[in-house]
Amino acid sequence: MSAPPSVTRTIALCSIANLINAADRIIMPIAIVPMTDEFKWNLHWQGWILSSFAFGYISSQILGSGAARKYGGKRVLTCAVFLWSLSTLLTPVVAPSLVLLILSRTLLGFGEGLGLPTVYHIFANNVPIEERSKAFSYLVSFGTIGQTIASLVCPHFPWPWMFYVFGIMGMLWVILWLIFYKETTEPLVLSMEEETGFFPKVSMTGVQWVAFFKSWPLWSIYIAHFAMNWSNYVIMHWLPTYLSRNLGASNESMSLTAVPYIANVLVGIAAGHCADFLIRHRSTVLSVRRLMTAVGLVGPGVFILFFSGVQHLPLAVILISISMGLCATNSAGHLSNHSEVAPHHSGVTFAISNTLATIPGIVCGPLTAELVTQSHGRWYPVFIIAALINFVGAIIYCSHSSAAPVL
Repeated sequence: MSAPPSVTRTIALCSIANLINAADRIIMPIAIVPMTDEFKWNLHWQGWILSSFAFGYISSQILGSGAARKYGGKRVLTCAVFLWSLSTLLTPVVAPSLVLLILSRTLLGFGEGLGLPTVYHIFANNVPIEERSKAFSYLVSFGTIGQTIASLVCPHFPWPWMFYVFGIMGMLWVILWLIFYKETTEPLVLSMEEETGFFPKVSMTGVQWVAFFKSWPLWSIYIAHFAMNWSNYVIMHWLPTYLSRNLGASNESMSLTAVPYIANVLVGIAAGHCADFLIRHRSTVLSVRRLMTAVGLVGPGVFILFFSGVQHLPLAVILISISMGLCATNSAGHLSNHSEVAPHHSGVTFAISNTLATIPGIVCGPLTAELVTQSHGRWYPVFIIAALINFVGAIIYCSHSSAAPVL
């Protein structure tokens, strides 16, 4: 049974919002190369500029899930996209001032931090359960498409126009969202056994906050998400700099940074369909979630180690593309597991998970700069740590995860 048009429209609009979200996030790692040449920032200041996004992002995750329940997903997502698009537009204006630039990046993170928990809230109330893996896979994959587009086009723009183009796109999305998304005043409240298969209504009734931190199945998701994001932040923040400074990539060949994101899109969509196929053909939900998460953590960890030992630019791009592609299977793994272990509270559990998983975004910028500096320009410690964290996350998730409700 195909999803109703309103559901398809909701998934499409939210996925496009995530496309813009991810594109805005990837602009600075690309722009920081020519901006550093212009403003003469050292490696440590580059690290703090890249990490300042995460300070805003970590502060608004749980706020986003609570605000969506109180004020409605439409209002909160409108405000979120407006905030991060405004910050993107202002970045070239404030760039000469490090303080204002860091504040602008923090505002960007704050707006984007409101986004995904709100989308989880919207999906939990509107998306049929049989469409769930595909919905989350398209959501995540559209984010990767945004990163791909930004990686392809931004190296060919003067750096201020990187921010102007995507900031304007965000403002246009706000207009389309206000016109085409119709928020229901009565969210669908159906049991998962009913024929229509919708998620139950998200509610905090009778659940204390401590309950979100007492369960190993929830902690296994939080830890897997943390591990995935550690290597993702290293790659997202530093890949353009690494390719440029260490492997001699020119401005024209910087578009190669799009290849890992293309691989991520293709594998992510395929993984979502594969997971739904396995579940429909009597594989247990838990076994599918564990399989997808194991592939999505162990695989990238192995290939990021191979990547660290390569000095040939095309081969390095191939290896990091395989790593990023395999990472996309997490969308059908632990990222889809929230609605099984916390069907009434998936927006909250995702907000907590994404908050904890933003810690790498804060730490990886300054820590990478320090490790590279102390290692006299060598990046091996950075990649070894990322791989080890991935392996530990996979072990914990596969041994402690569950597909049964715990909240």
